[in-house]
Amino acid sequence: MPSVNGTAPVNGSTKFLDYRSAVEALNEYPSRDGLGIEDLVDTKQRGGLTYNDFLVLPGYIGFPASEVVLDSPITKRITLKTPFVSSPMDTVTEHEMAIHMALQGGLGVIHHNCAPDAQADMVRKVKRYENGFIADPVVISKETTVEEAKALKEKWGFGGFPVTESGKLGSKLLGIVTNRDLQFEDGLSQPVEKVMVTDLVTAQAGVTLPEANKILAKSRKGKLPIVDKDFNLVSMISRSDLTKNLHFPLASKLPDSKQLICAAAIGTRPEDKLRLQKLVDAGLDIVILDSSQGNSMFQIEMVKWIKQEYPGLDVIGGNVVTREQAANLIAAGVDGLRIGMGSGSACITQEVMAVGRPQAAAVYSVSAFAAKFGVPCIADGGVQNVGHIVKGLALGASTVMMGGLLAGTTESPGTSFVSREGKLVKAYRGMGSIDAMQDKKAGAGSKNSQASNAGTARYFSEGDSVLVAQGVSGAVAHRGSVGKFVPYLAAGLKHSMQDCGMRSLKELHESAANGILRFEVRTASAQLEGGVNMESYEKKLYA
Repeated sequence: MPSVNGTAPVNGSTKFLDYRSAVEALNEYPSRDGLGIEDLVDTKQRGGLTYNDFLVLPGYIGFPASEVVLDSPITKRITLKTPFVSSPMDTVTEHEMAIHMALQGGLGVIHHNCAPDAQADMVRKVKRYENGFIADPVVISKETTVEEAKALKEKWGFGGFPVTESGKLGSKLLGIVTNRDLQFEDGLSQPVEKVMVTDLVTAQAGVTLPEANKILAKSRKGKLPIVDKDFNLVSMISRSDLTKNLHFPLASKLPDSKQLICAAAIGTRPEDKLRLQKLVDAGLDIVILDSSQGNSMFQIEMVKWIKQEYPGLDVIGGNVVTREQAANLIAAGVDGLRIGMGSGSACITQEVMAVGRPQAAAVYSVSAFAAKFGVPCIADGGVQNVGHIVKGLALGASTVMMGGLLAGTTESPGTSFVSREGKLVKAYRGMGSIDAMQDKKAGAGSKNSQASNAGTARYFSEGDSVLVAQGVSGAVAHRGSVGKFVPYLAAGLKHSMQDCGMRSLKELHESAANGILRFEVRTASAQLEGGVNMESYEKKLYA
């Protein structure tokens, strides 16, 4: 037994309670340590808070981080395995980003600062990337030339085309043209009939997907055509889809078709109805109405029209930052809301327009109101790190939308270059920047490209003779592939929730609402204290 030299006073006292009663002693306090969520975001008392203005207090760790469940709804009908969404900006999300975000369990929203046909083509590429039964395969006829088949491979990004008598689905299957058949073929003008594979393994219509997958796995073929009793092509499955299922178990997919979930943005102009028709025909699952201020007659009318014309299509409205804005869109029938105004890294709306709201205050106010009607909310903007993601979700958001944080990844459409400081960066711009609002791609060669531009539509500037910028252009650090960066964000989120003692996002929201999850306001000195305080250091985020 160690020697002692007397009982030292603690806080001036030498009379102590039995240490075994420590947990029961908590009952002497009128409330749990820290602040409840309503006290935290009381704007009358504290003003509007941003993510940096507070912290989440730790809870009890009774489980490994690997057990944390991140499933969360993006709309009333669709749930994601990972609560991350990429922003519909022309330097952030095109089909590559949308595909890889979906593979990681999130969602990419394809921007609309391009021609309607170009946006529809991007939607098709997302929908065709992964399938269960391919109900509408690209079919060719035996007269199709090798050159035409190669062109189709370039267009769609995949090979392996079934050949039928009429060149259409439902016609007699003759063979399949694979990548290997075309790769070194120099006779571009000859018909595919001369190079196609005719030794086929097929399955009969009515076969289940698990049964078809077993047949395909044993066949060692790349494709398995599904045919009827007359050998007419009905559908098809692909070996590459089996591989994707193994490599991406969290992928955001529809339960029936097994296709990746695809979202895209449109404006609220009359011509956007024609754009939407093309997107729906391409297989769109979710449409986001893209506006800096969603509480407008234009958006409300568009929501009602879409819900009437396309009842199977989920609609996300926004952007909003107040309960009153949200109420009008909820009453119109939106399936989800997007929260944020002026908080994005490339946005200057609050500075130029003096309109908006600090993001933490906006997320709590809107999401708490929308939850009464079962409407999930996206916290859009102000996210610079994992901690901000955690805070946005803790305040009630179901998912978090990121622009600048993902703009530096390999899959974004931005241009990579070396900065003056010698660092590898990628171009990034706000949709309210002059560069974005003057981009002519959306006009598709029309005389008045400004009227068709996504940036001018988002900020109600189509008819302005002088454009007022509400965003900036610049560059962000290159972050590598989404395939590594998004898993890093997910792992960081899981560890943070473990620190809070929360096993799921559902439990996180419930604990915030009933006062179990606690918070603390950070002073300016506390923010300084929580940062790095070293003469020099290297900040490596993940390995």
